[in-house]
Order: sequence, then structure tokens, then C-alpha cells
Amino acid sequence: MIRRPLVAGNWKMNGLIASLAEIAEMGTAYDIALKARVELVICPPATLIGLALEVAGQGGVGLGGQDCHAAASGAHTGDISAEMLKDVGAAYVIVGHSERRADHGETDAVVQAKASAALRAGLTPIICVGETRAEREAGNALAVVGAQIDGSLPADAPGTIVLAYEPVWAIGTGLTPTPNDVAEMHAFVRERIEARLGGGKSETVRILYGGSVKPANARELMSAPNVDGALVGGASLTAKDLMAIAEAYR
Repeated sequence: MIRRPLVAGNWKMNGLIASLAEIAEMGTAYDIALKARVELVICPPATLIGLALEVAGQGGVGLGGQDCHAAASGAHTGDISAEMLKDVGAAYVIVGHSERRADHGETDAVVQAKASAALRAGLTPIICVGETRAEREAGNALAVVGAQIDGSLPADAPGTIVLAYEPVWAIGTGLTPTPNDVAEMHAFVRERIEARLGGGKSETVRILYGGSVKPANARELMSAPNVDGALVGGASLTAKDLMAIAEAYR
């Protein structure tokens, strides 16, 4: 398999020190056979990454940040650089999540700068794109996502980056697109990545689906063509639910 599936859990603004027990349980369930089938990554809040490394490292669970600043350091109160994430043991960082785009007004140019910063620091960026319900109902889903890909991916990005398609209208709502809708969008995304990066890089870029992924629908969603795993929100907060999703690859 050219692309090793990836299941990444985004804890968002959730998790205290006691929550490390869930990561420890994930590591215990992440056995050798499952490791051979799927890569597992948790993106906890920044306050837990250093502590989580001690717990996750024992079970082979990877770690990532939920955001980074474009600069390596400087007068940016409250922000975290990609280099800081790398320093505490992160291997990935999510950039351009729809909640960052909406709540913090992040543009495609900002997302691209953050993705470049991640690559500079030796992290793998998980670059998020996706349309709103109004955009989909207006028939503009492909155009919106295509424009986000063009504006958010660094032109010189390697084929090791990860792209997550997250229909905004499906995040936390319980709504999900049909498998055909997912397959159509992911095929389009791969074509657009190739148009952006060229050189056959799109064949190695992993494209994740994100948006109300649960144990009940994981197998159906992740078996769609061009879907290389999932970016999981609420269901990633417990070992029971996240590992049930990862088990779809066993």
C-alpha cells in the first residue's frame, strides 16, 4: 500500500491531566497487528503534549499539535511555534481547521504560512479544507474546496503532507455525507493536489475524512476510494471510541 492509513484524533479544547489515562489505554490497545495496518495520532491541547509523550511513546501512539504560529519565535503572546511543538515531541500539527478559520478569521494565506512553518520545523502538517452547508447547497462545494487547496498548500510541499477534508456542516452535527459524496470529493481533492504540487506527489499525500466520524460509520466512510483515514473529533476523547474507529483497518 502506497499510503499507510492514518487515524488522527483532535481533542480540541478538551482534556486535563487525568485524560492521559485514555491515551495510555489507546497505547495498550494499539497492538502490533493494528500498527501494521494503520497509524494512530492524538492531537491533545498543548498543555498535555509533553506529558502525553511519556504515556503515548510506550504504546507507539503519535502526537500532534492543534495549531501553530507561522513564526519560529517572537512577540506573539499566547501563540505556539511549530518548533516548540517539535521540541516537546509532536510529529504532526493540524492547520486550517474550520474552527480556526471561522473563530480566528484564518485565511488560506495564513494556513499556507502555518503549513510551511510546520515543514520548516520537521512536522507533518494536517491541512484542513471543507465547505459549509450553504456552499454545498448552492452547488459550490468543489469550487470552495479547490480554492482552499490552491491557497492553503505550499507550492513546494512534499508528498508526505496530510490533507483532511472536513465538510463544515458535518462537524459535531451528527450529519455525514453519503459514501458517494465522500468518494467524489476525495477524488476531486487528489486531482487538485496534483494540479497544485505536480510530480505525482498526490499519490503519496494521505487524504483524511473528518466530520462526525464514529465507530458506527467508520468502516463505511474509510472504505471509500481515496480515503486514507480519518480526522476524528469528539469520538477521539475516549480510547473505547477511537480504537473502535481504528479497528476498521484491522
